[in-house]
Amino acid sequence: MESILHPLLEKAVADGRLLASSLENIDLLLAGSKDPVVPVSIRELAEAGEWQELNDRFYKTLAFGTGGLRGRTIGKVVTKAEQGQGGPNGRPEFPCVGTASMNYFNVGRAMRGLIIYMSRFVAAEGGNRKPLIVIGHDTRHFSRDFAEFCARIACDLGCDVALFDGPCSTPEVSFAIRELGADTGVVLTASHNPAHDNGFKAYFRDGSQLIAPHDKGVIEEVNALSSDSYEPLPEAERGSVRVLGPEFDRVFMDRLKTIILRPGEFEQGGANVVYTNLHGTGGRCIVPLLRELGCKVTTVEAQDVLDGRFPTVASPNPENASALAMGIEQADRIGAEIVIATDPDADRMGIAVRDAAGEMKLMTGNQIGSLLAWYRCMTMLELGMISPDNLEHTVMVKTFVTTPLQDAIGESFGIPVVNVLTGFKYIAAKLGKYEAAIPENLRRDYRRMSEDETRALRLKFSRFFVFGGEESYGYLAQDFVRDKDANAAALLVAELAAYASNHGTNLTALLDDLFGKYGVHLEGGKSIVMEGADGAAKIAALAQSYADHPPVEVDGSAVKAVRDFSKGGMVDAEGDPIPAEKMLFVDLEDGRSFAVRPSGTEPKIKYYLFGHGAPGADVQESRKAVQAAEDSLWRAVEADARKRMG
Repeated sequence: MESILHPLLEKAVADGRLLASSLENIDLLLAGSKDPVVPVSIRELAEAGEWQELNDRFYKTLAFGTGGLRGRTIGKVVTKAEQGQGGPNGRPEFPCVGTASMNYFNVGRAMRGLIIYMSRFVAAEGGNRKPLIVIGHDTRHFSRDFAEFCARIACDLGCDVALFDGPCSTPEVSFAIRELGADTGVVLTASHNPAHDNGFKAYFRDGSQLIAPHDKGVIEEVNALSSDSYEPLPEAERGSVRVLGPEFDRVFMDRLKTIILRPGEFEQGGANVVYTNLHGTGGRCIVPLLRELGCKVTTVEAQDVLDGRFPTVASPNPENASALAMGIEQADRIGAEIVIATDPDADRMGIAVRDAAGEMKLMTGNQIGSLLAWYRCMTMLELGMISPDNLEHTVMVKTFVTTPLQDAIGESFGIPVVNVLTGFKYIAAKLGKYEAAIPENLRRDYRRMSEDETRALRLKFSRFFVFGGEESYGYLAQDFVRDKDANAAALLVAELAAYASNHGTNLTALLDDLFGKYGVHLEGGKSIVMEGADGAAKIAALAQSYADHPPVEVDGSAVKAVRDFSKGGMVDAEGDPIPAEKMLFVDLEDGRSFAVRPSGTEPKIKYYLFGHGAPGADVQESRKAVQAAEDSLWRAVEADARKRMG
């Protein structure tokens, strides 16, 4: 480092303005990167006294976790060197410099580590073939640049690549891995995060995110790389690129149509839908699919634009009511009965539906998932796709923090429900387990079989997956995708809306019917956001405080049970070990519950609140009482959290 700059940084450390870890990581990046933007940007920030910005960028190395990477690709402070000539949609020319940021240095290390591990894995199988990698990306800043960068690295290191021709959904990449028989896959996306973020999401050959032992194997390879330099193979040994475009979309869409249970529901006229992809990838397949099914679909034109700034929303997250505001306004204007919104990589879906009074009502992810679970359980039994004779070979899979209403629904139909940790990779792992339980000679062509054929095998030899999901607006009803899928969810909601209309009702009334039968179930999602280096330390300390000092009384109710998942040693309903995770579940004597866990993808600690009323009670009165009790619970939990943080 320049002789003048290093003493400046050392003095900042001595004065307490720059973390010692930040200086260490600055030195690591300068030693490991040949990018000329790196030293210039660091010097610019230091000379401007932007110590907090340097700490946020360098307080840690962006570790390749079990799901990949996620972080800022545009800094809070953009240096002149990063801005350069500027890029598309008003972004800087170059991504954010830093060891804790999403940039070519970190993306390159992640890609090379994945390739090293997978190439060794493929070589051990014999056959002397090149590994095949599927690469997709969303509409975010630098997503296409990172995708092409990853493809170039893969080819240089002897891998063949199937690269999507433009922004595509994350679940389509999962499908492509399975459909093409690829060895691994990567999506450049930060899902529903703010516009300044991006990410690198890695998949294994079964189309699911990396899990043990492959996650740890890849992490070891990534962490062993300290430089952005590598030696390309001789040209004759390099890989080639295949472009995936509309023809492949058609294969995916045709397969998605097979998850519709009652196509006849659309014959009387499908739902009148307003759809928005929130400037993301969902319109690629969802709009044509809905129209092919018979739905009347209009889109929010201002949000059709593929723009990583997500300019019409505060956040491109269908969990947030504001993200659906333009869609709801359009629905009211044209008389549409449902608004469907998907996040930038189309793995999450939110909806608003018209009630009997003509008002548009938002539904939570828990409510959407519960309605879909009920409809699929009921319909599959009515159609004879499953029967009382084989229910022990069926299953619903959901996360622990998803509403217990879905447990009650599954159990009422005689369908077992398995709860797993947060993250769709754990649901996907169950699907892999059920597939692997089929005798090998019968599942050799599993991926080429129809849904009817694979269902018959699973019902005989393992477990047929009826439905699964998580409270954060993620759902799955099929086996040929191994991640949450908003493409499929949009079709499921359209079928349910058509069913409701054909039976003279609507989705809000159907939900009230469920509440009447199973009791009102209300859930709340709250977060405390703490960004940057200081925030990360506070989140870790707060999470640890719950493990060290779990509550014994909350909001006037004694604690009945505490489930601390961080200690390990737990098993799920099938007897499979539950990996240790920093999550604490607190059950109160009065029936309320809450869970707390640090987010794995955002700078926040998340709280999940649960309350329910008695079956058969007046739904509206019960709803008020349960909501009041839940609001009171959050006030107590939040006050306790603030006290724990000092």
